Formats: sequence, structure tokens, C-alpha cells
Amino acid sequence: MAERQEGKNSIQVIERMMALLDALADSPDAVSLKQLAQTTGLHPSTAHRILAAMTGSRFVERHDPGAYRLGIRLLELGNLVKSRLNLREVAQPFMQSLHEQVGESINLGIRHEDEIVYIERTSSGRSLIRVVYLVGGRAPLHLTSAGKLFLAEDGLQKVKDYAKRTGLPGKTAHSLTSLPALEKELDWIRRHAVSFDNEEAEVGLKCVAVPVRDDEGHLVAGLSVSAPTERHNADWIDLLRTTADDISHALGYVKPRK
Repeated sequence: MAERQEGKNSIQVIERMMALLDALADSPDAVSLKQLAQTTGLHPSTAHRILAAMTGSRFVERHDPGAYRLGIRLLELGNLVKSRLNLREVAQPFMQSLHEQVGESINLGIRHEDEIVYIERTSSGRSLIRVVYLVGGRAPLHLTSAGKLFLAEDGLQKVKDYAKRTGLPGKTAHSLTSLPALEKELDWIRRHAVSFDNEEAEVGLKCVAVPVRDDEGHLVAGLSVSAPTERHNADWIDLLRTTADDISHALGYVKPRK
């Protein structure tokens, strides 16, 4: 009985610590003890005791008398976690879940110079089309939905430089092979944060992609669904966005407040 009560008390202390850390995280400035107690519902003496313990461990810092802010130890631990994160490993379970919902191939592509490189894929096994999106496969940025996301991030001058370097080669009659056409589509992508490949890399195959971002908000990958044209479904976009947001969140990304 005593061990059970001790365990319950320990869990309660941890929950209170987390409540205080969340309250500190919600404020860009140092927060007074009074405000922290009000926000968390803790008695001031209880909040003070827990804050003192966290200050000793550098999870919290005293800013001014009676005011607190997050401590450097959290940054150290955060950097350690970040260094151990593997994009492919983080994304896999989310991609598998999305695959089970839509029943089509889910792809994760990263940029390498002027190409998109696919580092993970869940295969539907339903398509007879020779899909180009194999793990390790590469394709020019402007021919893929994931690649266009990266070009849209680049800005006008970098897109012009890309077009000059590559010559915008096409693979099908639907490929975007002129700079004006590409710029028009990239402008649309910037406004809607979603990109399409309408049989531009392979006839009979359509693809839709949304961005995956890291803890600093940088675009690190494009998450896409690819399927034969007759099975392509616009309703996938919401599911795709939710999955990409979940992966981004797991990488430490926090959406800016509106």
C-alpha cells in the first residue's frame, strides 16, 4: 500500500512539473510565480518547491526575483533528441497508417541538388504501371509533385537558375518544359501548399504531395500519394496534410500561431 501511494505521489509531481513547463513554454517572457500558480492551478508554495527543484537541474532558470523561464538543460536535451532523429524512421509508421487508409503508394522524397530522391515508399501492389517512385529512385524536381515543393520554396531567381542549368527536360506530353509554365504552377503551389504531378513523369500516373518540415520550419521532404490516373482521388489531400503535419510535429516542428 505504501509503495502504491509513493508511486501515485511521484506521478503527481511529474504531472505538476509538466504543467509548469508547459506554462513557461507558452510565454516568450519570464513568468512570475503568481502567474504560474494561477495558470497551473497549483498552490504558490507547491509551485515554488517544484520550480526550485527544476532550477537546480537547469530545466528552469530564475530570471528576476520571483520570475522564471525555461532552462538551458531543455535545449541540450532537445539538441540530443534532434541529433538522433532519423527522417525515414520517424516517417515510416505515419506513412504506413496513411497507406492503410488510402490503399495507394505513399512516397517520401528529399532533395539532392536538382533531383528528388525517394528514401521511403509503401507500395500498394495494385498498379501495373512501371512506377518511377522506387526507394533510391531519382527524378528532376520539376517533373514530380515532391520536387515542385522544393522549387516553390526556392524563389523566382533560383527557379530561373534551375531552369537554365537543367533545360527543363520533359518525359511526357504533360511535362512542364517552359519556364513561364513552371513559374505559374509554382506560384499556385506557394499559395496552396500542395503540389501535383499530372502524368508529368509517367503517363497514366498522378501524384499529390505536401511538405514535411523540421524543427526550424525548413522543408526537409515531400510526402506524396501516387496512383494510376483512374484511381486518383482529390479527397486524399486532407489525409495527406494530416500525416505530413504529424511527421513534422514528430520532427519538432511547431506551426506558427495565426
